[in-house]
Amino acid sequence: MTLEQMDKKRADIFKALSDVNRLSMIRILYRHHREMTCGEVGGELNISKSTVSYHFKILRSVGLTHTRKDAQIKYLSINKDTFHKYLPGFLDSL
Repeated sequence: MTLEQMDKKRADIFKALSDVNRLSMIRILYRHHREMTCGEVGGELNISKSTVSYHFKILRSVGLTHTRKDAQIKYLSINKDTFHKYLPGFLDSL
């Protein structure tokens, strides 16, 4: 990956993290150290599951989270590889 491509990826990541709800969602996942459902994350932030799902779609699109579906339930987790590659030390600052 070229330096220009890495800068573009970082810019996309910063855009995704520029929303306070999405930043809070990353913090919640990081602090819990486990997969969580949209309902669990939404409960901690006092926002609806559909709003959580919307925000996670944006986070997933830039590679910051993983989503695993089991029947009707979506489990969300942090993609630590992306954070370590593009934003080393960021998670520890939360």
